[in-house]
Amino acid sequence: MTKVSGTWLTQAETAPVMDLLVRAGHQAYFVGGCVRDALAGVEVKDIDVSTDARPTRVMELAETAGMKAIPTGIDHGTVTLVSGAVPYEVTTFRRDVETDGRRAVVAFADTMEDDALRRDFTMNALYARGDGTVLDPTGTGITDLAEGRVRFVGNATARIREDYLRTLRYFRFHARFGHSGPDPEALSAIADTLDGLGTLSAERVGAEIKALLSLADPSPSVATMEQAGVLARILPGATTTALAPLVHLEGDAPPNPIRRLAALGGEHTADRLRLSRAETKALDILRDGIGSGDEPGALGYRHGYDAARDILMLRAVFASQPLADDALHNARAGSQAAFPVTAADLMDRFEGKALGDALRDLEARWIASGFTLTRDDLL
Repeated sequence: MTKVSGTWLTQAETAPVMDLLVRAGHQAYFVGGCVRDALAGVEVKDIDVSTDARPTRVMELAETAGMKAIPTGIDHGTVTLVSGAVPYEVTTFRRDVETDGRRAVVAFADTMEDDALRRDFTMNALYARGDGTVLDPTGTGITDLAEGRVRFVGNATARIREDYLRTLRYFRFHARFGHSGPDPEALSAIADTLDGLGTLSAERVGAEIKALLSLADPSPSVATMEQAGVLARILPGATTTALAPLVHLEGDAPPNPIRRLAALGGEHTADRLRLSRAETKALDILRDGIGSGDEPGALGYRHGYDAARDILMLRAVFASQPLADDALHNARAGSQAAFPVTAADLMDRFEGKALGDALRDLEARWIASGFTLTRDDLL
């Protein structure tokens, strides 16, 4: 018998949610990510509960018990119960009635087994009773998770055709939990359904790719994406040549999806992934900085240390050269330097455009000096 444990399971706020449903004669199980992550030894962040109780029934039970209930997705079967200050998403068992590759028409179901069949991967179709006892209705979820094998529930092609985003989710889950090679059936199904990627919104694709590139080492999974033809569909012109060297060079630098997007390259990345204005600007700074020729100190001064560090790492991997020992030191020094001359210092001699030109000229000389020229030197 497999059981999960952890503070998320034993904390005082959890039992009242399960008791609310079970004492009223309903089934109630923890489901999905919280069970999977607990088994994998990963911190549990969100606690989801699956039940045969219909959402209106869940709302009624919560009201009777004096527990706050929020109809966050009541039409789709989800009610958020707040126990103490902890939110629990409670969703009625569901089964797919109709799908078009982007969204599904669902009907409420009465059994955990029906609910499990509509989930994407076996490791996400794990349930647990209130005491932590794990239930594995697909029969392979526990083993697949333990062996690092990401597999679709049932027929892989059918699961993908229900929602083509599952192709991208497959590679993200493989990057996070995969300890073995990709599942051959999954890759075959992905190859057969590539055209479906074109039906996905840029927002959904962008969110999934950024989540993938935020993991510790996504490079093997992204390389498999490239081999399977997926990368070319979502980011034409992108290549993984520089990604693995970049991840190796990053060391203690936190994973940054924008830095890694710069390593991948590709055409019209901001539009294809619907990046925010801030993300687009950050990506442009990195791409422009790679070929700018600016010295490390100048990069640090103009863009800040983090962006300068990223540019220097990208330059190194694209050139297949090590990162110079003093490059990061100089970049940090530049990021901390303050130009000693102000417009007021020049107003007695210049005005208008000439004033701006004079300031830029002095700033360029100061940067070229390694920030050593003083105010008096410059004036």
